[in-house]
Amino acid sequence: MTSSATSDASQNPASHLLEQFPAEPKVAIVGLGYVGLPLAVAFSNHFDTIGFDINQHRISELKNGFDRTEEISKVQLLAAKRLRLSATLEELKTADIFIVTVPTPIDHSKQPDFTPLIQSSCALGTILKRGAIVIYESTVYPGATEEVCVPLLEQHSGLKFKEDFFVGYSPERINPGDQTHRVTDIVKVTAGCCPVSAKIIDQLYRRVITAGTHAASSIKVAEAAKVIENTQRDLNIALINELAMIFNRLDIDTHEVLAAASTKWNFLPFKPGLVGGHCIGVDPYYLTYKAQSIGYHPEIILAGRRINDNMPIYVAEQVIKLMTKKKLQVVDSNVLVLGLAFKENCPDIRNTKVIDLLRELKTYHSNVHVLDPCIDPAAAAHEYDLAVMTDWQELGPLQGQFDALILAVNHTVFAELSGEQLRKLVKPNGVIYDVKGNIDPSIVDGRL
Repeated sequence: MTSSATSDASQNPASHLLEQFPAEPKVAIVGLGYVGLPLAVAFSNHFDTIGFDINQHRISELKNGFDRTEEISKVQLLAAKRLRLSATLEELKTADIFIVTVPTPIDHSKQPDFTPLIQSSCALGTILKRGAIVIYESTVYPGATEEVCVPLLEQHSGLKFKEDFFVGYSPERINPGDQTHRVTDIVKVTAGCCPVSAKIIDQLYRRVITAGTHAASSIKVAEAAKVIENTQRDLNIALINELAMIFNRLDIDTHEVLAAASTKWNFLPFKPGLVGGHCIGVDPYYLTYKAQSIGYHPEIILAGRRINDNMPIYVAEQVIKLMTKKKLQVVDSNVLVLGLAFKENCPDIRNTKVIDLLRELKTYHSNVHVLDPCIDPAAAAHEYDLAVMTDWQELGPLQGQFDALILAVNHTVFAELSGEQLRKLVKPNGVIYDVKGNIDPSIVDGRL
């Protein structure tokens, strides 16, 4: 090596990656949930891929072709011949690229909970080899990848960041339950810790994502882009939720107002509703946490969060008011809630705001019954200690005897019900409340 080449290498410790990094790298996807599994299947169409999850039961189900998240079909799973599934960390040692897709929730104080991210980073550090690239897809605040994850990788691997191993970020954009916008159909933002790793990471995703990629200038930019995507949506929904509460006091139908306003070409088509799930209802708190840590108090973002977090209470209050107007006894009343998942046609119950609605109704000493054919009742029992019916027959003699019915989630199976079918579920003077605003308004007693 010439002196000038030596100088170039010292200035750019990653320069050897272009020469040494394999043209056909082995890829490991860490975490096989709603994000990781579709990504693993997509990557396996181009690379030898290892799908890793600490849940052995999950791995066993996937090997048998069953995905309980309903994101990947049995045919797709069994056809993924270059995908190897494992719950054994040691099997990841041969990988050149690790893509981390573990959840990033919030705790009871609405603070970021990095536990899954920390555990996965520590585990990867024990098997990380020289020249490897670790790409994070989990939603975090700007700076978290390099501030939280990198030190753990260094500590547990004994390797040096940007010299022995490299890190990138490519935020996930999976929309659970959406069979139209799949992982390969959505433009992927990519970033690396240095120009060389950034190029390798972008080229890697370009081979998989048919919609193409957008290379961000830094990991922080990519992190920020992701966290504001859902923050923006959260604030827009919060605005419509606040408008719905105002219009309700003015005795104006919110959905009629929105239909009228939507005739203008640049009006954004947001609707009121319960904002839950593991993205929109969580990600803004990562950004506000970081903002507060640097001495800035984010007023608009937190105001939007307060509105959306309080919507389940507002819905419960509206239902109770409608019941009292009809002189229905609230204490020991029977209320049927249709839907528990955080969104329509999806079995995901993580951070569903329907739970908050149920809890508020119970403070009025109502007997609350939940029906959701799309979710796993065992998951509801484990997560929320809640018994959920998944079949209409389970309603038994209570059919036609409910004091109130709340359509909380607009699953197709519910949306296809006629007004007559809904009315048959409640007492002759029973209350029907439509959270999503999709039922004929002449059928319901109230809606957001």
